[in-house]
Amino acid sequence: MVSLNNIYKHFGENNVLNGVNIDIRKGDVVVILGPSGSGKTTLLRCINFLERADQGTITIDNYTVSSKEKKQSKILALRRKTAMVFQQYNLFRNRTAVENVMEGLRVVKKVPKAEARKKAEAALDKVGLLDKADFYPAQLSGGQQQRIGIARALVMEPDLILFDEPTSALDPELVGEVLSCIRDVAKTGITMIVVTHEIAFAKEAATRVIFMEGGVVVEDGTPDQLINHPENERTQQFLARINGAAASA
Repeated sequence: MVSLNNIYKHFGENNVLNGVNIDIRKGDVVVILGPSGSGKTTLLRCINFLERADQGTITIDNYTVSSKEKKQSKILALRRKTAMVFQQYNLFRNRTAVENVMEGLRVVKKVPKAEARKKAEAALDKVGLLDKADFYPAQLSGGQQQRIGIARALVMEPDLILFDEPTSALDPELVGEVLSCIRDVAKTGITMIVVTHEIAFAKEAATRVIFMEGGVVVEDGTPDQLINHPENERTQQFLARINGAAASA
């Protein structure tokens, strides 16, 4: 379903990705863990060409695009197979919840307004926010704004949803509602890649967990294998530090 082949990316002299290879099956929920600066977010952004990798190929649903591809039409075709949920929500502040969810349908897919609103309302219903359809972002909590971001991703019916630390900008008491929403999305069978530090979520919702450091995949396995029985010393150290921080919080 998704194949990342030999992905390299540098910013100046900083080598952020150093030959990443990952294959993901349809319906997998892949959680990527790793310390800050390990390349997790950059990898997500390279998958949908928000960042262009320096080397490598990306395949989604048998459609392959090289990092060297010049044709914008091919890049857009790949990007349309994905949807992304950002750390900072990235909602239009001057548009209501339903208008934010409709935007991609109207602009990208050219769906008529009435049909787009109907689809957007159905997506808002899935994330439990249909009653907030006509509210503006400023009238909503951070957790509600992020759930609107998830609805905006769902409504596009992508092959792959990318979640970039979707709870990192939230107050602690709002994290649970967003993770619960993502769990519900995972149960629908859509393929997902989630960058997060939420170990409990990875244990419960992931089908695979990947630990990255230094721009490479260090360890890859089931949640039980990687979280409960990690083999690599760096994975063990990282999880010990995360678990220790959670215990003292």
